[in-house]
Amino acid sequence: MDSTSTSSPQSGARGTNSPPSVGASSSNTNKENQQTGEAAPARKSQKNMTKAERRALQEQQRLEKEKRVAAGLPKNAKKAAELLEKQTPSGGGNGGGSKPSKQQHTSSNTNESAQSISLDGTDNNSALKKKNNMILQKAQQKNQVPWLLHLDAPKQPDSSGSNKDLHPAVKALALYFSEYKIVGSNARCVAMLETFSKVIEEHRPPSDATFSRHIQKHLDPHIAYLLATRPMSLSMRECIRWLKKEMSDIVEEDPPLADDDARNRLMERIEHFIRERITMADQLIVQNGLQKIHDGEVILTFGKSSVVESLLLATKKKGIDFKVIVVDSRPLFEGKHLLRRLVAAGIDCSYHLLSSVYVVLSTVTKVIMGAHALLNNGAIYSRVGTSLVAMAASDKQIPVMICCETYKFVNRTQVDSFVMNEIGNPDDLVNTKATFNSNHQSHPNPTGSALENWREQPNLRLLNLLYDVTPSKFITLVVTEVGLIPCTSAPVIWREYK
Repeated sequence: MDSTSTSSPQSGARGTNSPPSVGASSSNTNKENQQTGEAAPARKSQKNMTKAERRALQEQQRLEKEKRVAAGLPKNAKKAAELLEKQTPSGGGNGGGSKPSKQQHTSSNTNESAQSISLDGTDNNSALKKKNNMILQKAQQKNQVPWLLHLDAPKQPDSSGSNKDLHPAVKALALYFSEYKIVGSNARCVAMLETFSKVIEEHRPPSDATFSRHIQKHLDPHIAYLLATRPMSLSMRECIRWLKKEMSDIVEEDPPLADDDARNRLMERIEHFIRERITMADQLIVQNGLQKIHDGEVILTFGKSSVVESLLLATKKKGIDFKVIVVDSRPLFEGKHLLRRLVAAGIDCSYHLLSSVYVVLSTVTKVIMGAHALLNNGAIYSRVGTSLVAMAASDKQIPVMICCETYKFVNRTQVDSFVMNEIGNPDDLVNTKATFNSNHQSHPNPTGSALENWREQPNLRLLNLLYDVTPSKFITLVVTEVGLIPCTSAPVIWREYK
């Protein structure tokens, strides 16, 4: 009792003279708890914390980390504590009236942060990985355009063990998407639906649940994984909305369907959607588009669209004499694949980059391009550069045709390319072969790209947008499976099909 009564005034007097740090106050509290015989209050786990408490904990850990770095200690709390134990002799300590040293403050802080990670029931390595990822994201944001920070930066699929319950086909598909092995709205939608069909076929619900009620819960993590790897195109989002509606319709069936019947029905509906809304729709678009191509036409197309490719090949088979100009752009150079197919079919082609589009338009009679989505206000959402080509053609009074399936019609209005878009890897813009400039022969021939160290330049920012929005005033006609329509008819078609 005497020791308790004497220690309290001393601690109070010490607090009035020199306020201790957070680490010192926590260590003093622990000492007082030990002296009074009371146990230290148990720390909450992160599962039981509120969102505000978790944010406060993260902020506290971040401040402690900064203090460790400022003190010249390792960032890792565990390593910092071990280093301090080696530096501090055993049994050494401060006197009762002396102020705690800076190292002791830091050690108490490091111990607190180590306890805050370990007592939560989480792994230290996983917490450190999350911190490192946050630091990496902040470093990457230094070279990003400030008004586009709301757009997701490109990232690699998460290959950690946290996603071990996901289907391997979904992981492989995410890798293909992130590396641009599968590009184009139709190709991405078909690959996604076929992968989901495989997941549905192999899924077996738990014994206490039915397939029709458990399948949506099972698919949600797979959809979230694809979305976290690379932002989905608008047409892919429409496909997912359609798939979820089909699953909800199966749940509402009366009498309820058996598991095998529900599984087979869902797989058949996916196969029917791919066949009717994509494959056969492209065939009808080709038939409707043939009405607008005549002998002597010079057709310009931008990038690579699967339906435009089918239309041009069908025009050649019909015996129509025409020429094609393929306009392409970095960094994907999608037009090269289209050019190879057209040349192999015997079509007279020429290949140009986007920077020379105004020059080649002098001989063009018609522009035909694909689309990723047709918005509710009649605007076209497609690969970046489409708006430039359409605007240049409209300036020269050249008709612009867009080939677009009706499943790509979305109930969304967008007037610019900044509210929603996708950012590609900026390093793809600088990975170019260095060339010798003959006007500066005194300079040595460069061995690398001039922008290879662009991330080290604080005043330099690179932007690699993947899509743009083309206003409806630059579009002459939209070719769909239901016929030739103006852009302004997009809301009517969307209501009919939804």
